[in-house]
Amino acid sequence: MLPSIKKILYATDLSKNSTFAFRYAITLAEALDAKITVLYVLPVVDSAMEVPIITQMGEEQYYKLREERSREIIESIKTKLHDFSQKELKDLQGESDLVSSILVHEGDAVDEILKTAEKLNSDIILLGAHGKGILSHTFLGSVSEKVLRQSRWPVLVVPIPKGATDSDL
Repeated sequence: MLPSIKKILYATDLSKNSTFAFRYAITLAEALDAKITVLYVLPVVDSAMEVPIITQMGEEQYYKLREERSREIIESIKTKLHDFSQKELKDLQGESDLVSSILVHEGDAVDEILKTAEKLNSDIILLGAHGKGILSHTFLGSVSEKVLRQSRWPVLVVPIPKGATDSDL
């Protein structure tokens, strides 16, 4: 029996390759009658950076400010992701419901992607690769490589097309 793919976890970092990778997610979702969950992981501030700031501001004031800014940033990113997905889906009649949800988590990207895949019982993880320069054929982006190595789910890593420019994506 062939496995069915009904839940696609599309992880994005909002880079220029994200548009190209999202188009693969749309193509898969259309072909397989699947739903896409869009995930963006907001990195947390390194604790070594927090100490001097806390020393200057005070612990209570720092954590209050961090929480307020974090909520603002998360809402802003959700809006960007919603606008991005609607723009990509606008030419597909009746397909605007391919994206079932948009999530923004804070933490380590690899951990959050894998935890979200498990929580949602995803059938596949889809993300873009970020090969750069002379060694682009040798290395995936570090997040892509770690997800690929640690995942218990199938992973589709979409490389940016050779010679692609921002206007192509």
